[in-house]
Amino acid sequence: MRNLPVRLTALAAVLSLAACAQKPLEIPTGQPTFYLSMASREAKVDTAAARDLISIYRRNNGLSMVSLDPILLAEAQKQADAMAAADSMSHEVRGTLRVRLDGAGLEHSTAVENISAGYHTLADAISGWRNSPHHNENLLNEKMRRMGIASAYAPGTKYKVFWALVMSD
Repeated sequence: MRNLPVRLTALAAVLSLAACAQKPLEIPTGQPTFYLSMASREAKVDTAAARDLISIYRRNNGLSMVSLDPILLAEAQKQADAMAAADSMSHEVRGTLRVRLDGAGLEHSTAVENISAGYHTLADAISGWRNSPHHNENLLNEKMRRMGIASAYAPGTKYKVFWALVMSD
């Protein structure tokens, strides 16, 4: 019993040090990037957030995650920009997907593309694709391993914001 005060003091010291060593919980402030409006010239899609949202959706459906690919990111941006410039939501505004990816020198055997327009946030665009049977089939294509996503803002057009998602094996 004589050692009890010493043990309690030692325990208190250890707990005190452990409490100091822990980093305080940081609570994020502001809005998540996938809820930010893309309806401005300065807006840029958070491609990492897009990758994470799509990967989580795929994992929840028993599929592999996807990674960002610089060629697919560039191709998605070119497609979104071309649709915005033409004020047309079209898979072929720059030619077929195969022609575009082959022209970019991308090695692939399978590729898919989702486009949309009128959605102002990343969350809305992905939600729209998930709710569309054909677009959802592309999101859940088991062969897909890489992706690129982009938006383009065109204030003088009907839809204002154009989206392109390109995925490949």
